[in-house]
Amino acid sequence: MADASFDTLILGGGPGGYVAAIRAAQLGMKTAVVEREHLGGICLNWGCIPTKALLRSSEINHLLHNLDAYGFSAKDISFDARKVVERSRKVAKQLSNGVGFLMRKHKIAVIDGQGSLLGKGRVAVAKDGKPVGEFSAKNIIIATGARARSLPGLEPDGKLVWTYKEAMVPPAMPKSVLVVGSGAIGIEFASFYRDMGAEVTVVEVLDRVLPAEDEEISAFARKAFEKQGMKIHTSTMVKELKRNADGVSATLLAGDKSVQVEAERVVLAVGIAGNVENIGLEKTKVRAEKGHILVDEWLRTDEPGVYAIGDVVGPPWLAHKAMHEGVICVERIAGLGTAHPLDIRNIPGCTYCRPQVASVGLSERKAKEAGYAVRVGRFPFIGNGKAIALGESEGLVKTVFDAKTGELLGAHMIGAEVTELIQGYTIAKTLETTEQELMRTIFPHPTLSEMMHESVLDAFGQVLHI
Repeated sequence: MADASFDTLILGGGPGGYVAAIRAAQLGMKTAVVEREHLGGICLNWGCIPTKALLRSSEINHLLHNLDAYGFSAKDISFDARKVVERSRKVAKQLSNGVGFLMRKHKIAVIDGQGSLLGKGRVAVAKDGKPVGEFSAKNIIIATGARARSLPGLEPDGKLVWTYKEAMVPPAMPKSVLVVGSGAIGIEFASFYRDMGAEVTVVEVLDRVLPAEDEEISAFARKAFEKQGMKIHTSTMVKELKRNADGVSATLLAGDKSVQVEAERVVLAVGIAGNVENIGLEKTKVRAEKGHILVDEWLRTDEPGVYAIGDVVGPPWLAHKAMHEGVICVERIAGLGTAHPLDIRNIPGCTYCRPQVASVGLSERKAKEAGYAVRVGRFPFIGNGKAIALGESEGLVKTVFDAKTGELLGAHMIGAEVTELIQGYTIAKTLETTEQELMRTIFPHPTLSEMMHESVLDAFGQVLHI
């Protein structure tokens, strides 16, 4: 590469890294991205996007097996696991290629290889152990992302015990799956494999599934999953895992009670750890604790001119959080007066299982623990005309308000398409909308969004349709 000096150089081309690069280029900075694998990072290639393609396939499989409810019938319904996976990979490739186009459009240099900090604004890049070159930059942004965590005795082997990567490309559909961990990743895979016909067992060490969600939503989700045939064990750990020729035998321990579970495959979804190794942190003042880089509200590390964004700086581990941090970081570097620190309370979270789960802000319990007197509204999907017409009457919308000021503290939803609906509440929180403004807003009929309105009305004793 002829140019070896940049205004901004970014380690990692995932959602945070490539968005930071685009914003830097928009602001007139000479910009480069160092990426060791594929542009788009885990999200586009092995996470957010390809999993949604898989879940779309499993949703179609579920509908095909329940056509009678809509007046249709079909015989000999089957699927080709290879084609299901192939479609998912094509979707990922299309979007990764799209990021490459954006890099070229904005004249951003893409350096192929593994980057490592050398100190004083310098970065070395190597590919397959061979030096690519040394580069300098006034500003360096670390966006190296994270990887799946493992547990002693449950180490992934790529055959019987899978991480998310192997779980996304099964050579054949297993007849039974043991999912360890019931956060968003674990539950999405549990939902996918269950709707594709596998027997699914979920193990969670905490006392409820989807433990980051509001307790009422978690309880609703568990009932829905168990109704679908999932076996769920909470407050439970995997004490022992025996690997056989083509399956596993797991001993689950809940208190002093043990249960034996046989499964063809295990999906390990017990969290992630930041990629802080082998990137030269020891040659700088950058500090890392418990696998994550420490930053201030402007994403600055302790090393002047070095920033960090996305999964490598810690939770919530979400692509849209990484993107937003990338913009904040770059705008701060550029000295824009409009730059603002991230308000974590306004970050929505989505889980694309069936039924979908989405939320933003404080749960009812956390709001009370924070000292708020709260008003809580609820509206069930069964009270909504559009939901009934769609055949999707299973769900709930819940809103939490400050009883004194009318501030929307949190919103929690489970049901069809709530991952699309949650943005309405996210906008409301960002604009600091009050209950009066939400109640005075006209929601179109017939839509699922009407439930958002009704939940607000319910919190203040004015609900209309229940």
